[in-house]
Amino acid sequence: MMWDFAVKKIGLIGGLSWVSTAEYYKRLNEITQALAGGVSSARIVLESVNRQDYVSAVIDREDEDAACQQIADSVGALEAAGADFIVITCNDVHRFVPKIEPMLKIPFLHIASVTANAIKARGLKSVAILGVRKTMEGDFYSKILAEHSIQAVIPEDTERTFIHDSIYNELVKNDFRDSTRTGYQDVIRALGLRGAECVALACTEIPLLISPDQSPLPAFSTTEFHCQAAVELALSKD
Repeated sequence: MMWDFAVKKIGLIGGLSWVSTAEYYKRLNEITQALAGGVSSARIVLESVNRQDYVSAVIDREDEDAACQQIADSVGALEAAGADFIVITCNDVHRFVPKIEPMLKIPFLHIASVTANAIKARGLKSVAILGVRKTMEGDFYSKILAEHSIQAVIPEDTERTFIHDSIYNELVKNDFRDSTRTGYQDVIRALGLRGAECVALACTEIPLLISPDQSPLPAFSTTEFHCQAAVELALSKD
């Protein structure tokens, strides 16, 4: 299909990890082709961060400012490359958005916002957050969910340790194990007993381990909703 307006260019920050970045590229193009028809593909400019540099800042040195600067530099490169908006292929990196956003002339498409919209559309009021520790223990998800009258349910410490460690030691290395999937299902069941109506798979690698139809509770893939929203924005006239 030929469009009578310019399709927007998606500025993609990847590498955090390459595993989920590859899934983003795949889904952005699959959704674009489904909506636009023919052999249409997405307009994407990719800035791939070296995950090792990022982890060294965040984990080894505990230097949040250095980690934020890495993301800010990538955002600036995407803006200079002509991106119309920014998509970060990692949930926890969105904690830096409030600091970086004022520096930009183009917007972020925030992963927590699109996830909250999807949960609200289903009429659900409480959601368990699964991700790395900085996502589960931080407030950037809970604040956005609260704006939509949705309560965030956080896993207990032992559950957070299991989830975080599985992401860092397995999922970002493209290592997906049946035993780990079973562990996630057990955690999700426990969260349901503690009041969660649904679960947000709030690490972009988690949906590659456990799909929504394998979850004991209704599950929302943040990757999928982020990609859908990105394509819809790219194909919009406004």
